[in-house]
Amino acid sequence: MASDESSVEIIAGVVKWFDPAKGFGFILSDEAETDILLHANALRNFGLSSVCDRARIRVSVQSTARGLQTHEVLEVLPPEDETASTDDADGQAMPIDTSIPIEPGRVKWFDKVKGFGFANVFGRSEDVFIHMETLRRSGMADLQPGEAIALRAVAGERGRMAVSIEPWEAGIVPRKAESGAAQE
Repeated sequence: MASDESSVEIIAGVVKWFDPAKGFGFILSDEAETDILLHANALRNFGLSSVCDRARIRVSVQSTARGLQTHEVLEVLPPEDETASTDDADGQAMPIDTSIPIEPGRVKWFDKVKGFGFANVFGRSEDVFIHMETLRRSGMADLQPGEAIALRAVAGERGRMAVSIEPWEAGIVPRKAESGAAQE
């Protein structure tokens, strides 16, 4: 049965689970009678390689012969119970200041078991520390070496540290909008 583009609808839900090694997971939604398949390709097209369990997600879905499948990821937000937690690795409050510029970067390495890793920001020589909790607060579960990301970083006691991670495209779009507005 061929999928019908006219049957695409927008649904908000919560990630039940996602396994990057398997390349898929499922979304739960009150708007759907069954689980919704979330394929790694739909997530990659959004600019992410992973998403954490219980992350809030908004997607367009299609009904196929095998059930509901994600057509496009539109938004990924951290789990509701973790949005209030803004503690860094030392337990100090780290409110996310949206006035901190978003910078494009690339993951140097990230070890999920150790709970941290590093990224390089384009045009800067120093590494940026990424803590697992920062990743979770951003709605992600893991990062892959070489993965393109956008991040907000602040100066910490031991160097720069990420306070939020976003899809790569977030590091590109605002700069164009800002430069366009400045020229007018």
